[in-house]
Amino acid sequence: MSQEGSEYRPAASELQSITDVGGGAEVASASAPGQKPRHLETVLQIPVSVKIVLGSATMPVASVLKLGRGAVVPLDRKVGEPVDVVVNGRVIARGEVVVLDEDNSRFGVSLTEVIGSAAPNRVA
Repeated sequence: MSQEGSEYRPAASELQSITDVGGGAEVASASAPGQKPRHLETVLQIPVSVKIVLGSATMPVASVLKLGRGAVVPLDRKVGEPVDVVVNGRVIARGEVVVLDEDNSRFGVSLTEVIGSAAPNRVA
C-alpha cells in the first residue's frame, strides 16, 4: 500500500529528525548527550486531537432527524478496509481495527503504515 510522493517512516525516526534539526551548539548546549532538549520536552506535552476515521455517510436532514436509539447508519467503508488515523486534521497513519478485550467491548487500532510529513493529506 504505497502512495507516490508519500514518505513512510516510523514515528520514532520523525522524533529523531526533529531533535537533529539545527545540529548546532544551541541544541547541544540545551541538554546532555542522549537526552532530549528541554524545549522538546515542552512540545511533547502539547495535547493533540486524535481521531480514527471508520467511515462517513451523507444523508438528508430529514433522515438525520429520524435517527433514534438503535438506528444503523451505513458508512462508505467496507469490513477489512484500512482506517485513517487523523491528528489535528491531518492523516498521519492507516491501520486496522482490533479487539482489545475478550468480551469485545473495547477496540483499538493496529497501525499498518505511518505517513511521513511529505504527504499533504488534510481531512476536513
